[in-house]
Formats: sequence, structure tokens, C-alpha cells
Amino acid sequence: MSVLKLNESFVKNFVTAAELDAVAKDIRSAYATLENRSGAGNDFLGWVDLPVNYDKEEFSRIQVAAEKIKKSCDILVVIGIGGSYLGARAVIEFIKSPLYNNMKKDTPDVYFAGNTISASALSELLSICEGKDICVNVISKSGTTTEPAIAFRVFRSLLEKKYGVEGARERIFVTTDKARGTLKEFSTERGYETFVVPDDVGGRFSVLTAVGLLPIAVAGIDISALMQGAAQAREELCNSDVSQNIALRYAMYRNIFYRQGKMAEILVSYEPCAAMLNEWWKQLYGESEGKDKKGLLPDSVIFSTDLHSLGQFVQDGSRIMFETVLSIQNSGTTFAIPNDEANVDGLNFLSGAELDYVNKQAMLGTLLAHNDGGVPNLLLELADREALSVGYLLYFFELACAVSGYTLGVNPFNQPGVESYKKNMFALLGKPGYEAEKEKLTKRLK
Repeated sequence: MSVLKLNESFVKNFVTAAELDAVAKDIRSAYATLENRSGAGNDFLGWVDLPVNYDKEEFSRIQVAAEKIKKSCDILVVIGIGGSYLGARAVIEFIKSPLYNNMKKDTPDVYFAGNTISASALSELLSICEGKDICVNVISKSGTTTEPAIAFRVFRSLLEKKYGVEGARERIFVTTDKARGTLKEFSTERGYETFVVPDDVGGRFSVLTAVGLLPIAVAGIDISALMQGAAQAREELCNSDVSQNIALRYAMYRNIFYRQGKMAEILVSYEPCAAMLNEWWKQLYGESEGKDKKGLLPDSVIFSTDLHSLGQFVQDGSRIMFETVLSIQNSGTTFAIPNDEANVDGLNFLSGAELDYVNKQAMLGTLLAHNDGGVPNLLLELADREALSVGYLLYFFELACAVSGYTLGVNPFNQPGVESYKKNMFALLGKPGYEAEKEKLTKRLK
């Protein structure tokens, strides 16, 4: 039995049979493009077979390195930006807790750095690390991306001062290009243990490579089960049956709503542990589809919290969106609502009820209300928060994203727009070779 189901009950009144038939043809064509590796970006399809064709020797080294890190440090600092950190953080917080670092456990705290250029954020993390044993996992294909490069400078210096150059060597783990790039060359020179960012897997699809697996394993999560779940998804979802394949049906509905004029998709969860999964999803879909002046804006909320901030707009504002709701069938936690003799809040009718039951009734009530407000809702029902289920979910989203992007008519695997801000930033900072551009930008800012 699959660990993930797509419930279409809350979209059926918003889509006609003719729309379904029309888009289904395009979805099948897009899937064939992916399967045949004949589309744009086909040199970045290593993720498709990754769950069964991953490097077993490296996978074993990841597990050994994770055990070494667990035994030698209180804190693992993971340095990376975008796909180099979002996947790992999403999985750790979804499976363990967004409060993972504050919980009692026998694994190190895991903090993430190099994803901002904030002096205060970096200073605060350094303060947390004071008096603690530290290991570092720096993740960068080239080693020259500004945000992680600055953080690595800082933490490499900290480790070398604290443990010496030789001691730091045993505490720095590098995930980078297999053979080239400044970080690879530097790591070889220093003798750091290295893991590979595959050439054929883009950053936002890289969570099931060493990029995500090492930090996830350090947090005590079973990465073999994670890969097993992804392999199960690959086996069940890599086919062109639009009538049954939930990844293709998800892609189909996304494209139908886009053609209807929807501008945004909101990913909804009723569990705070999904907040960083939402952020990973936003990068996956935003960076894959947001190009050529096309694409849905990926946004996210955590209900019921955000029902008290954005609920009014979703219910009654501009009809520009649809929602995809991720419901965790078994939250893994039981918590009964206590009785209150004074019944000050009038909630004694809920005394003894499970809090998860109340949460799910809030979800069903909201689904109905938003439908009444004219908002279509796709409902993804995930069995639980275990590693196998999460691996399945990650692969589901990746496959649906690739097919949806090809259906939209874009290359889902490039990100040309990301370079624009970098060029401007380098010019304004005075990087050698950008003198002419700096002059132009400075005039524009006056």
C-alpha cells in the first residue's frame, strides 16, 4: 500500500472533464520527454534513478562519517545555501522536530549557516558554539558562492584556532564537485574528507545525495529507509498512466489551474514540523517553473496558525490561488485535552478528545470553507512522519515538478535568473573585472 494518496474530492467542482482530457495529453507528452531524456536540461536527470542507482560505497562512507561526527561533537554546522541546505533541514525538522536542537537526544545539534549575509545571524551562531565541540559540513559545488564561502572562512578559522590545523582536518567534511573547482582543490590539499555533488543532479533535486544525506544521518535519521521510500515512489510513479499516477495527476491539476488563470499555489500543512519542508518545496517549484514570464507563485502556510493571519484573504480575497494540503495521517503523538471543572473556555465538550483529532476536524472544516469561498484544494494524505514516507514524498514532489515544468513549456532544470543579483552584487562590492558594470549601477542608484 502506498504511503501517499492524492484526494481529489475538494477540486472536482472546479475542473471539467474536458479540461482534464486536454491537459492529460500534455502531461503524457511531458512525461515521455522526461522518460526519453529528450527535453531541455536532460543532463540534470540523475535524480530520476538516484534511489536505486546511488553510489553505494559513498553511501557507506556517509554513514561512517555520520557516526564519527556524532561521537566527536556537540554541534554540526552545515554550511550551504538553497538546495545545499534546504533539503536536509526540511527532513530533519519534519521527521524529528523544528525544536530538534532544544530536545533531549543522543545526537548533535545541527545548525545551518551560509544561507544569509547577516552579521547578526552569524554572530549569534558563533555565540551558540562557544565552549562546544564543533564539526563542519560545507556544501558547495564550486566553493565560490558568496554566502557559504564567507561562513566557511569564519568556521574554518574557528576550528583551526580551537583544534589546530591537524585537529580541524578531522572535523571538516566537504560536499563538493567530484574532480574540479576551488573547494575540491582546497579540500584535497588540506586532506578533508569529501563527498560528491553529482554533476547530473541540480541543487534543488539533491536532497537524496550526500548534500542532504550526511546532515540527515547525523541527526539520527535512517537514511537507508529514506532511500527505500524514494525507491518505492520511483517504482510506483514512473509510468504514464495519468488516470492512476498521483504525481502526474498533481502536475495535471497544477497546469489546469494555471490555465484557468490562477497565479499562486499555497502548500498547506497543519503541523509546524512542515515549515521547512514548505521552504524546500518553494525552491523546488519556484526555481524550476518561474522563468520565461511563466509559472505559479509557490507560497505556503501552517494552519491553523496562519488562519488567524492569512485566513481572511484565502477565504474571501482575490481568487488568484489554489491550495495543496499535506495531511499527516498518523502524527505519531497522542495528547488528550484535559477537563476543566470551571469550564472557563466552554470547551469541556472536548475533554478527553485527542488534540490530533481536533486538528483534523479543523482541517476538514477549512477545506469545506475554502471550497465554499471558491478555492480549489488538492489533498495529499501522507501516512506518517517516518523516513520511508518522507523519502516517498520527496521523490513525488520532484517527479511532479519535472513533468509540470515540461508541460508548462520551460526547462525545469536551469535557473538563469538567479545569476542577475550575483552580478550586480559583485559589481557593487568592487570585484575585479566588474568595473564597468559598477559604474553603470552606481549611476542608477544616485
